[in-house]
Amino acid sequence: MTAIPDTRLRRVAERGSTDFDLACAIVDAARIAHVGFVIDGIPYVTPMAIARDGGDLLLHGSVASRLMKHLASGLPCCVTVTHLDGLVLARSAFHSSMNYRSLMLFGRAVEINEPEAKVRGLDALVNHLVPGRAAELRPSTRKELNATTLLALPIETFSIKSRSRPPADAAADLDADVWAGVVPLTLRAGEPEDAPDLKKGPRPRNYL
Repeated sequence: MTAIPDTRLRRVAERGSTDFDLACAIVDAARIAHVGFVIDGIPYVTPMAIARDGGDLLLHGSVASRLMKHLASGLPCCVTVTHLDGLVLARSAFHSSMNYRSLMLFGRAVEINEPEAKVRGLDALVNHLVPGRAAELRPSTRKELNATTLLALPIETFSIKSRSRPPADAAADLDADVWAGVVPLTLRAGEPEDAPDLKKGPRPRNYL
C-alpha cells in the first residue's frame, strides 16, 4: 500500500496554497518540469516538457523510455514546477531570498491510448510550447504515434509555495548603507534562428 503524500507546509506556511486554479496557472506558465520517481530503491529526477489538459498534467516520451514504461505501469511520481521571479536582496545574507512560484504534484499517471485523445494531447503539448504550432505541422504518422507514449497525471494531490514581496530586513539593519530590493527575473525568447536547410515558411510569432 502506497503512503499518501503529506502536502502540509510546516516552514513559512503562509506562503503555501492548495488552490487548484493557482496550480493550473503555475503549470500553464511553464514549459518544463522535473519528474521524480524511484526504481529499485534508486531515486531519479528527469526534466520533461509539460502541458495541461483540463485537470491533467500531460507528459510524453518514447515508448522505449524506461521512465515512460514505469510511469505508465502506475509507478508513483512527484512532478515539480518552479518559476524564479526575482532575487530578493536584503541588507543581510540571512534575510535575502527569492521571489518564486512552485508546485509539487504527486500521483500516478495514466496512459492515453485512444487515438483521437492521444492526437489531441500531443497537439496540446506542441501548442503549449509554441501557440498555434500544431496547425502549421503535418499530421503525425501512425508510426510516430505508436512510437510515443502520452501520459496524464491528475492535478489532485499537490502543494504550492510562493513568495512575491520585497525583502524583510531586521529593524537593526534598516540604516545600513547597502542597497536592498528585488531584481526581477524573466524568461524571454530570443530572435528565431533559421534551420540551415530552411526553404520557405513564416517564422513563429508566439514562441513565448
